Amino acid sequence: MSENTVIGDEMEYAVPDNALKTVARLWNTMGRQRIRLIIVFISVIFYTILSVAAPVYSAGIVDLLWREIREAVSGESPFQVTWEHGGREILILFAIYTATGIFYTFQSFLMASFAERLSLELRTQISRKLDRLPLSYYDNHRTGEILSRVTNDLDKMSEVMQTGLLKLFTAVGMVVGSLIMMFRFHVGLTFAFLLFTVLALLSTKLFAAKTLRYAMLRQQAVSRVTGQVEESYSGRTVIRAFNLEETSTRDMREAVEELAEASRKADFMMNAVNPFIRLVNRLGQAVIAVMAGKLLLDGVLTVGVFQAFFQYVYQASEPLTEAAYMINSLQSSIASVERIFELLDEKEIRRDPEQPSVVSQADGSVEFRHVRFGYTPDKMLMKDISFQARPGEKIAVVGSTGAGKTTLINLLMRFYEVNGGTICLDGVDTGKMSYEGLRRNFGMVLQDTWLFEGTVAENIAYGRPDASREEIVAAAKAARADFFIRTLPKGYDTVLSGDAENISAGQRQLLTIARVFLCDPPILILDEATSSVDTRTEMEIGKAMKALMSGRTSFVIAHRLSTIVDADLILVMQNGDIIEKGNHRELLGAKGAYAELYNSQFA
Repeated sequence: MSENTVIGDEMEYAVPDNALKTVARLWNTMGRQRIRLIIVFISVIFYTILSVAAPVYSAGIVDLLWREIREAVSGESPFQVTWEHGGREILILFAIYTATGIFYTFQSFLMASFAERLSLELRTQISRKLDRLPLSYYDNHRTGEILSRVTNDLDKMSEVMQTGLLKLFTAVGMVVGSLIMMFRFHVGLTFAFLLFTVLALLSTKLFAAKTLRYAMLRQQAVSRVTGQVEESYSGRTVIRAFNLEETSTRDMREAVEELAEASRKADFMMNAVNPFIRLVNRLGQAVIAVMAGKLLLDGVLTVGVFQAFFQYVYQASEPLTEAAYMINSLQSSIASVERIFELLDEKEIRRDPEQPSVVSQADGSVEFRHVRFGYTPDKMLMKDISFQARPGEKIAVVGSTGAGKTTLINLLMRFYEVNGGTICLDGVDTGKMSYEGLRRNFGMVLQDTWLFEGTVAENIAYGRPDASREEIVAAAKAARADFFIRTLPKGYDTVLSGDAENISAGQRQLLTIARVFLCDPPILILDEATSSVDTRTEMEIGKAMKALMSGRTSFVIAHRLSTIVDADLILVMQNGDIIEKGNHRELLGAKGAYAELYNSQFA
């Protein structure tokens, strides 16, 4: 019986909703990998046969050697091992154990390869799926939840496939084979073994329930400490500004003390279970040894059978005492696979038409015709949006927070699909175009800058990876970013950190603007593009933008109305609808919502 019963907070007791359905789908997903799994299963069969055969074969060898030893002690003949007397049998036993090791190594290697290839296949499917999911999915799911499915669930599945599934295969074979041989040797000893094994399993189950509860409390405490650390680190400036260092320290101390108490209880349970299970196992082995010894003295058992029986005891008890762990691990893995399939079954964006309409280089004419849209069908945000932007015009979209300005742009880019009406680009329905063909005509500068870990030059060339260094520098100069880039340690070859924290927010915005300059699109979308720069830089960018927008249609979302007074058309939005439209002078003369908003900023 095994002494290494594994119970702890690493065991996750997630239970799948429909295990059989998930397993069947996973089997279909395996494709050609099923052949590897079948080969593993065949290898396990041979491994089990050899493992079960080795003890019974060793029993004959031990009896032979024991007989030779007794004859040598009695003086009848000298003790010696020759090819005819034990040598051949020992070599065969060595070959059996060698073959067992080879099969075990082979199936372990093949199982690891199978698990990693299956994980790669699912990662590839998830990667493609994430590209086809609508923005609404990301709006309704937390980033951590999505990342957990992509990383943790797949890693858990791969790990359990490599170890747990293989252990399950071998455990079933070893337990069944060993018990059959034990019953052949002696029924009474086998029932004694089963009695103490049941006691060990029941004890394990009782301890597992307690341990699980304390492990969950510890995980909750760990989460609280992690959240407290993140909050204290990210909000360190605010904490110091309000002189709340002592409060933050006290909250951290309370969280750590809670974790320490939960860990103490969980560790006690985990450290207490092994000695107790070991005591039950040792007691069972002692009882079996006494019974087997009596049978040995009575001549019912031979020395070889005695030692072979104990080999079967160890072969059968280890997988039995680990059964709870393996079953829970497999359940957790199936639950992880189930969550992965839920992600793969999510509704995707509409696929491109088989013969999409093409607008290779748009003139810049954009028209909304009675567009209706809602994030949910029963709650329409936009009920009837209609306007037209002529080529080269500057269209400004203004309104309070939540008025629908960004939603309007998302519909134009087809990040969301309209519920009714049409949006046309150069007279072509954008719904009949491919996503790539549509978005190739647009360049976006968002309020939230996004830069990846790489050089400044690589970030500027994100939309045009094949751009030359001269083109990158020219785009940076146009965006008024060249000067500050040359002050960086390595200029354009300076590596930006993950969040580009080694440059200021305004400089990050300048790089994203330079990125659009380099792409040179026919239509521009500027969503509060200058919100993170100072007034002087804003003026410089304004000059560059004016040159860039010359001859191009541009959509500008702005809160500072001073940046859009020269717009050809201003759309004033409220609660998802356009309540006013016209140029700056017309809207001021109307003395409506725009005039009120403008006067409030310049009162």
